[in-house]
Amino acid sequence: MDRLTSMAVFVKAVDLGSFAAAADAFEMSGPMVGKHVRFLEERLGVRLLNRTTRRQSLTDAGQAYYERCRAVLIEAEAADAVVADEQSEPRGKLRVTMPALLGRHCIAPLLMKLARKYPQLELDLSFGDPIADIIEAGYDLAIRTGDLDDQSGLITRRLASQRMVVCGARSYLRANGKPKKIDDLAAHQAIIYRRSGRVRPWLFPQAGQPPREIMPAGRLRLDDLEAIADAAAQGMGLAWLPSWLVRERLDTGALIGLFGGQDEFLYDCHALWPRSPRLSPKVRAAVDILAVALPKLMT
Repeated sequence: MDRLTSMAVFVKAVDLGSFAAAADAFEMSGPMVGKHVRFLEERLGVRLLNRTTRRQSLTDAGQAYYERCRAVLIEAEAADAVVADEQSEPRGKLRVTMPALLGRHCIAPLLMKLARKYPQLELDLSFGDPIADIIEAGYDLAIRTGDLDDQSGLITRRLASQRMVVCGARSYLRANGKPKKIDDLAAHQAIIYRRSGRVRPWLFPQAGQPPREIMPAGRLRLDDLEAIADAAAQGMGLAWLPSWLVRERLDTGALIGLFGGQDEFLYDCHALWPRSPRLSPKVRAAVDILAVALPKLMT
């Protein structure tokens, strides 16, 4: 006999209180239910049930075995459900929150590609830098860069690393000179990123140590990275920006990358979603496509 089937029959007989009820549930004969239980008892070498004409009760060994059988059957059902989910197409509404610029440039195009592949999938995308409470706001998925705060109730997966570069326009470098090392930044004008009222330092990796923080000085303070890139391209100062944002400007020469021999700081990019027994097909598909494609976009 199949042991898992016998375990299921045994659990059902206990739950329903009789062999007859278990037989009805499994659409088999009462004697067959008895055979399944005897198969387990003979295999284990212990009695699992005490039965009389009026009632049945678990033995001590039967009680312990019953609890473990229930756990095994739940896990077996979960395993079947995972396979079923993998074989089912993503469908329904997928609510995602993400940083505005990263979302527009990198995340949204990939999710649109996913939506084109799966016609039953709906996208509800939120672009904004303020950090939303994922669970309270009802999001299925969130994309975050940098350090993560409280992750209670959430599953996280690192998707890629965002490479930061210092850059400036040729016109600025001709007029002010080209910094050769990080210490030279003190003599230059920076275009400063100010977010939520706080100036963000420029970070540079150091072997075996925390990253070095440089607090830039400059007369321009902006809270939008694309506006900073535009200002840098106009010769207004140096900028510290994600490579994916300035890649085209670097390729065309509108901006010049600095400190080419120096390791660049990396901001990790994570996917976060509410903890649950099973990952839905729509979230799994979104996370998988991001994990495959984002590293190529962020290098």
